[in-house]
Amino acid sequence: MFVAVLLTDPAAPALDPATLEALARRWQGAAPRWLAPGEAAEVALPALPPDRWEVWAELQPRGIDLAVLPAAGRRKRALLADMDSTMIEQECIDELAAVAGVGPRVAAITARAMNGEIDFEDALRARVALLAGLPEAVLAEVMARRITFRPGGRTLVATMAAAGARCLLVSGGFTAFTAPVAAHLGFHEHRANRLLVEDGRLTGRVAEPVLGRAAKVESLRALEARHGIPPEAVLAVGDGANDLGMLGAAGMGVALHAKPAVAAACDLRVSHGDLTALLYLQGYARDDFAAA
Repeated sequence: MFVAVLLTDPAAPALDPATLEALARRWQGAAPRWLAPGEAAEVALPALPPDRWEVWAELQPRGIDLAVLPAAGRRKRALLADMDSTMIEQECIDELAAVAGVGPRVAAITARAMNGEIDFEDALRARVALLAGLPEAVLAEVMARRITFRPGGRTLVATMAAAGARCLLVSGGFTAFTAPVAAHLGFHEHRANRLLVEDGRLTGRVAEPVLGRAAKVESLRALEARHGIPPEAVLAVGDGANDLGMLGAAGMGVALHAKPAVAAACDLRVSHGDLTALLYLQGYARDDFAAA
């Protein structure tokens, strides 16, 4: 058995009963079940529809996301989340670069790295080198003034944690940001790279080894070793090429507002919904959400 989940941006609900009923007829599914009126719903299906990507493409211009996934095992026991452009709406290194006056140079490298055009670890070292001499105090200033959270993040973490899930923030960014972001959103732990500082200024170097694609997969594997949570019981979410390893290895890997090359490599794509979409994919209804 499979289930088709349809969802939209909660700030601009675009899901109507006629769309749900038409989809249920087309795929010989059960009566639709609303998860949140106008915002999210699901339809139980007898088989995996061969034309699901055709329907996905039809719905995208209308602001509707479609995901088809196995009905069994949807509720996950761990959340493994990327930070930059996933749990927050910015790339922290780009914001630091803007303050340092090298924004365009760093942003260009970031875009190529996130699209998978260049090696992530080398790209990170090259970008950090351009920040040499920046006062350490700027890190906290950027966090306070330039970083915003993607809607739904606290609700996602609170709801999964209330259900007993382990929540881990793992980033190719920096601990100066993952620490406050994890604390604000309620993650149990966080992992990221550490910027090296001397005499109150960034040295232009990052502590080795660089936490990149392989380290994110290692974090997923570590959940089983430390907490007895196998990969198939993990929900992973990210947007960049360095997330593809963990997205592919997790039981539920979601490309969220992802770079085109990353979205194309994933079966579960959220282009319009916010972070509560990850709860709908697991079968939670809005009434099941924990207070954030």
